[in-house]
Amino acid sequence: MGCRVWISALFCALLLVSNFVTGSEEEKVEDPSTPSHVLTLDSTNFEETIAKHPFIVVEFYAPWCGHCKKLEPEYEKAASDLSKHDPPIVLAKVDANEEANKGLASKYDVSGFPTLKILRNKGDTVQDYNGPREADGIVQYLKKQAGPASSVVSSSEDADNIIDPKKVFIVGVFPEFSGKEFDSFITVAEKMRSDYDFAHTLDAKFLPKGDSKVKGPIVRLLKPFDELFVDLQDFNEDSLEKFIQDASVPLITIYNSDPNNHPFVMKFFNSPVAKALLFVNFTNEHFEEFKSKYNEVAEIYKGKDIGFLMGDLDISQGAFQYFGLKEDQAPLIVVQTTDSQKYLKANIKPLEIKAWLQEYTDGNVKPFKNSEPIPEVNNEPVKVVVGDSLQDIVFDSGKNVLLEFYAPWCGHCQKLIPILEEVAVSFENDLDVVIGKLDATANDFPKEFEVQGYPTIYFSSASGKLTQYEGGRTKEDIIDFINQNKDTAASVESEKVEAETISESESVKDEL
Repeated sequence: MGCRVWISALFCALLLVSNFVTGSEEEKVEDPSTPSHVLTLDSTNFEETIAKHPFIVVEFYAPWCGHCKKLEPEYEKAASDLSKHDPPIVLAKVDANEEANKGLASKYDVSGFPTLKILRNKGDTVQDYNGPREADGIVQYLKKQAGPASSVVSSSEDADNIIDPKKVFIVGVFPEFSGKEFDSFITVAEKMRSDYDFAHTLDAKFLPKGDSKVKGPIVRLLKPFDELFVDLQDFNEDSLEKFIQDASVPLITIYNSDPNNHPFVMKFFNSPVAKALLFVNFTNEHFEEFKSKYNEVAEIYKGKDIGFLMGDLDISQGAFQYFGLKEDQAPLIVVQTTDSQKYLKANIKPLEIKAWLQEYTDGNVKPFKNSEPIPEVNNEPVKVVVGDSLQDIVFDSGKNVLLEFYAPWCGHCQKLIPILEEVAVSFENDLDVVIGKLDATANDFPKEFEVQGYPTIYFSSASGKLTQYEGGRTKEDIIDFINQNKDTAASVESEKVEAETISESESVKDEL
């Protein structure tokens, strides 16, 4: 996939257009004679190798994946640097596109490339790698991940060196570094360390905004937004985890050109709640009024399974492409539900925000369905599919359909265009096969299609079996897949007769 699946398609669109993630790729050529510091694993040696290491990082990749190719030299350089660490930190890779290794990819929930996993305790603990993708950043992130889950703060100088005021930081204050509460804190720190930074201290006076009157055991979450810190005294592990997840997201997440906000934007889109997004020009004369009214509404809905983001129109073109909107509709509010339904109000005024969200909550706002017009002429080899024609072309046509979900700004999609055209031409005499493409940024589609990056390809057989295509991106790979998975007209008719026979048999049983 063009973007990693740990971020939503919308977040990917936002980042790509704002140049936070670049769509261009410059492949670096490595000297094949230089020995690699990255271990190559497969289904025959994976378990044995993992069992030898208390800490190892594994990249699941596909040879055709452009982002994997871009990561490769950075990953190799990081592996070289980390091999000198005491003790060495081991980096490995698995070709998840190989048929023999697909079981490993499934076991570790790999649904996009590249996926990196941190395996601890000989593979007993598995965490997502959520760090940088360039060599120096990988090295620094993994050195920290390989160390203790929580750092000790014994002085104000320690706090200055350890605690980054621009990040969320969780600090436990304890009368002593032992006991039930301390053990729970360390357990949660181990579990959540890939996403958050932890520290512990015997005296709260060492902390930023410290107070010697604060006595442990207590957990203080420091953050660069809202009320700046919040405390918790419940050391139940589930309660502590939920507290960290909830308190580490701003009441309103700000999406603008400041890179310090991007980690919070990522957490916002990864949160399992409905999302309200207000897009407005931050230089608009009414911006402060929008911000004030939106904050009031966010306070009302706090804790009610809906998150709030405010995006600067100047860098939010990706969101408008994703929703198929136009900038003249701004100021604009969009609600995206957990089942991908979308609701919106264009040209909204500050005083209308509260009332419109109440209408949405009451179920009085109709979902927004996005579709380009159905083409009057659709005679190119690769057929254009839109939201309003998808049902007819894919599910009701009785044909075998290979459908690409793409984004106009996606470089990988553009590379795939001539390949799909060649595939379509090769099947032009087979009336049972259709090759199609759908602009996923301008058309809505059913949730059966899990599109988490671009391009995503699905195959719907003539009998209605839906499969995501995860094979190679060559013409030959795609043609072989279609030939192996397509239904003939005879086989479809046979399945239909069999289904009707079973139905008749069951009716007879019911009558008896």
